[in-house]
Amino acid sequence: MSQTLRARRLFDGEQWREDCAVLIQQGLIDAILPAAELPPGTETIDLEDGLLAPGFIDIQVNGGGGVLFNNQPDAAGVERMVAAHRATGTTALLPTLISDTPAVHRAGVQAVLSAQGAGNPGVLGIHIEGPFFEVARRGTHRKDRIRQPEQHDIDWLASLGTQLSTVLTAAPEHLPPGTIAALTAAGVLVCAGHTNASYQQIVAARAEGLRGFTHLFNAMSPLTAREPGVVGAALDAPDCWVGIIADGHHVHPASIRIAHRTLPPGRLCLVTDAMSTVGDDKDWFEIYGERIQVREGRLVNAEGALAGSAIGMIDAVRYCHQQVGIELAECLRMASLYPATFLRREQQLGRIAPGFRADFVRLDDNLQVLDTWVAGARETHRSN
Repeated sequence: MSQTLRARRLFDGEQWREDCAVLIQQGLIDAILPAAELPPGTETIDLEDGLLAPGFIDIQVNGGGGVLFNNQPDAAGVERMVAAHRATGTTALLPTLISDTPAVHRAGVQAVLSAQGAGNPGVLGIHIEGPFFEVARRGTHRKDRIRQPEQHDIDWLASLGTQLSTVLTAAPEHLPPGTIAALTAAGVLVCAGHTNASYQQIVAARAEGLRGFTHLFNAMSPLTAREPGVVGAALDAPDCWVGIIADGHHVHPASIRIAHRTLPPGRLCLVTDAMSTVGDDKDWFEIYGERIQVREGRLVNAEGALAGSAIGMIDAVRYCHQQVGIELAECLRMASLYPATFLRREQQLGRIAPGFRADFVRLDDNLQVLDTWVAGARETHRSN
């Protein structure tokens, strides 16, 4: 249950370190010290080359490994999603349900609880994306699945906050006054998404405890001269976290740069919004009886509208570093430390530091995933 890793290059979530030893006990990091300070004869696993960094955390994962969570809301589906995304450097995630029937959403919650009960440390909680949306901003969410919240919905969501980490994406303008405050008090993290809210409506939501914004720029009212909209409100919200899909299709690289420069440090999080094609041989899937196909790297429906993404987290990290021009250390934080902070898990995840869970990703010089560790357990994804 103990092991020592020797990393020639390590990013600990804050700074770069050279030739370090990471001591692991019972799945937790016990110490980090210069390799030269190891006692003589210490048995080590020498990683030799590559970069060791905190494992990635994805707070919006709709599917992977051939599973779309809405279509298979059970523990086996969750396990396959987690396994598929681990190969992309993601060591912890939130399975995400899009707008659907109450039965599907309740089944999804039980699936996550079952996966956690079976001891899968890669499952952090659940993200329920919908169904309380603005129809005009629904994207590919099915129109007849979108509805207004009732008191029993709010009571059920509030009950989840005591069971597991829960993120709810909703249109604030469709939530009765006091709803966000009640859910926040119950431990639910409420984000604005698929919304046509005005700037003032977002200000009011923030006053109730709005935690963040789901996939910035997509499915929300834009920033204009006289009405900042949800985009402007997000960029003007220093107390909120903002997710962004960096796949080269959802958001222009200049828009990502603008968001990164505008928001306070630590508030922009990479998310994948990934669908079932990640880690699967098939380049298509079905949702709501509609076929979604990968075309030139884009997941689109018959009308050509975007329907989630076909990327894993390492793809988002690479894109932000190589195409957007954000320094690598910051890209790694956007994929690990910042999502951990959003989830209030920054004392357990997102850093390589004593007392933290031993979740790591090892990357080569081309930012390809070589290995991952989850609670100290290693899995190799490419031959060295």
